[in-house]
Formats: sequence, C-alpha cells, structure tokens
Amino acid sequence: MKRLLRLLALVVVTGAAWVAWQAFAPPPAPPPHAAAVDRIDRILIEKSARRLTASRGGETVLKFPIALGFAPSGDKEQEGDGKTPEGLFRIDRRNPNSAYHLSLGIDYPKPEDRARAEAAGLSPGGDIFIHGQPNSVGNLITLPGDWTAGCIAVSNEQMQTLWRLAEIGTVVEIRP
Repeated sequence: MKRLLRLLALVVVTGAAWVAWQAFAPPPAPPPHAAAVDRIDRILIEKSARRLTASRGGETVLKFPIALGFAPSGDKEQEGDGKTPEGLFRIDRRNPNSAYHLSLGIDYPKPEDRARAEAAGLSPGGDIFIHGQPNSVGNLITLPGDWTAGCIAVSNEQMQTLWRLAEIGTVVEIRP
C-alpha cells in the first residue's frame, strides 16, 4: 500500500511539474515553412469554412483552421452576442501580453457598427482579436470547437507565425 501511495504521489508531483513547466516554457520556434515569407498583406477569415488564409501579393502563404465566437452565424450585432464580426478591417494593435498567447487586434467596431448599435440602443462590443489559446491551458493544447467571445483563435504555434508576419495595417477580411 505504501508503495502504491508513493507511486501515486510521484505521478502527481511529476504531472504538476509538467503543467508548471508548460505555463512558463518559452514558445516553440516558428515552423520552417514560414521562414521564407517576409510579411503578409492580407488575412482572409472564412467563418463557414473555419479557415484563415494569409497572403502576400495575392499569393496564399498560410492556411490555418480557426475557432470563432460561441455563436458564429451572422454578423456581430452587439456586445456579448458571441458572434465574430464580418467585413473589411485592419490590424490596429498588437498585444504581446495577451491572456491568449499573443493577439492581433482588428479595428472593430467601425463607425457604421457603432451607429447601427446605437440606433438599436445597444453596445456594439469591441476588443476583437486574432489570438492563440488561453495561456491557462499551456502551449500544447488547442481547444476544440467555437469557444471565443467573438474573436478568431488559432493554435499557439500558428499565432506565433502570424505575429511574426502580420504588421499593423494588414487587411483582415472576415466573410460569412
């Protein structure tokens, strides 16, 4: 019995050490296929296909699967609706200290989004980002399904590649 308890304690301690190491481990190196690309100039988000396509000069450079807001169908109408906005945007900020393993902010809401929401007596919401996984789950886990509050989520490795290739001003088109 003592031997079993010692083994169980060793497993628990080892598991806890691994989880702690994952939380503070440096991010993995970017994939080798992305090294040849200098910068991208466009990101296309196809909500129905759950796909992000990054391009440079009209040539596709990267394609990643994505997760969206928890209620992804339709355009974002108000704060808290779980929808990912649709339309043309630009990356307008970068957050290296994001709670979601790096994030690239898009310039939502636009003036027309604010006006539409105000006319309905609602808040349009904001803080829409392309980001990695929650820091709380570690680098090796990618959450399944649509789980964000309206953002676009990719794996941490994919987010590191986008972080390196996308600059402020990069066009982001989000289609239904």
